[in-house]
Amino acid sequence: MSVQAEGTFCVQGIGSRPKLHVSADGAGVVGHAGARLLADLADATGLTTAYSTALRPLRPRATGHDPGRVATDLAVTLADGGEAIADLAVLRDQAEVFGPVASTPTAWRLLADTDENVLAALRSARAQAREVAWLQAAETGTGIPTTRAAGQELPGLVLDIDATLITCHSQKEEAAPTYKGGFGYHPLLCFLANTGEAMSGLLRPGNAGANTAADHITVLDQALAQIPDAHRHGIDILIRTDSAGGAKAFLTHVRNLRTRGIRTFFSVGYAVTEPVRRAVRALPGQVWHPALDQDGTLRAGAEVAELTGMVDLNGYPPGTRIIVRRERPHPGAQLSLFDQDEGLRHQVFLTDTPFTGGSAQFLEVRHRGHATVEDHIRTGKTTGFGRFPSRHFTINTAWLELSLAAIDLLAWTRVLLLDSELATAEPKKLRYRLLHVAARITRGGRRFNLRISATWPWRHELSSAFARLTALPRPST
Repeated sequence: MSVQAEGTFCVQGIGSRPKLHVSADGAGVVGHAGARLLADLADATGLTTAYSTALRPLRPRATGHDPGRVATDLAVTLADGGEAIADLAVLRDQAEVFGPVASTPTAWRLLADTDENVLAALRSARAQAREVAWLQAAETGTGIPTTRAAGQELPGLVLDIDATLITCHSQKEEAAPTYKGGFGYHPLLCFLANTGEAMSGLLRPGNAGANTAADHITVLDQALAQIPDAHRHGIDILIRTDSAGGAKAFLTHVRNLRTRGIRTFFSVGYAVTEPVRRAVRALPGQVWHPALDQDGTLRAGAEVAELTGMVDLNGYPPGTRIIVRRERPHPGAQLSLFDQDEGLRHQVFLTDTPFTGGSAQFLEVRHRGHATVEDHIRTGKTTGFGRFPSRHFTINTAWLELSLAAIDLLAWTRVLLLDSELATAEPKKLRYRLLHVAARITRGGRRFNLRISATWPWRHELSSAFARLTALPRPST
């Protein structure tokens, strides 16, 4: 809008879009071309081959589609944003890019044939591919990223365990009412904070307990089995959970893993019980210290104090410490009656990191980093486990495992093939900028050429990712 004279305005015309005639007879054009990057990465890390070996019993006559390739294609579809088995059509109907892809009924049969033994084989295959991916990261100079807290790098690996609710609107097997009044599943999941990889997951009924020690032990043990031997032994592994992971049996299990040469430590939430309230009220003012933010600066309106020795922790592993943070509540925060009386919000956690491992301020901000698991769960729900395809629990369990593989493929893509902001991008951004790009297929030099539009804003990032993929060292056969 421009001013012509005082009190009068001239509205500039809106440029019209070019007129188009739409037809469905295009040739040599493909969509979701960037998803080929994920398929090739599955091959480069050995995931496809490992899946093929694991699923060989499901193909006794060596006819039809290789089950391992079907599993890989399903994982690629989920990483690309697919929500149903029928979404395999995106790959299947573009054979010049993705090759032969199984039909929807064939994929259904694969999932239906996946029992507990096959699931264990799939997990083992994913662990083999992870070892290759981590070796590739080391050989290309990137390595496994470190996590940070208070502006410092955390040594070793950090595993975050948390549960989530998945709403199911149909009567699926094992679906049940949830504690929030909904209906569906209540899976427990473990993510590696360093990279965002999905280490393990356990599909559970909606009424499964949030603080079930046996389920936490299962998920942790499966996650540790995913870590390559060179990293599972000899370095620190911190396990973080909310208060649901504070069961004595689970923390004792974490401590006992040290007898197997696995240097595990815990940092878990703890309920604000009456003994905790008494201890907080008894604390003198001088023992409270300013809390920190993730960048190491002081956190306004928040303080941290050590409660160790003031609360009975009988039955917890020796050396367990208890730390509290109090903070002015933000608008809308849910407060207990104790918090309302004090005018501050209190959060408590347990850790067995020794006093030499850092101050209470540092350990508190390190524990608060557990909140990033909520982002991993949120994006994981758009990468497969937000919707389950079948009324059969066994099929949905297999779907969850392939969803974890899809999350891994995206994580390996970020670590091995991308840099700058895309190296930390969420799946939605990767799909919008790279995976869902259209391209043209041409023939030349006895090969197919995938030609990305010269005007696509992220064409250089995608072509560079393909170049890095080609240069990755391959596992020996």
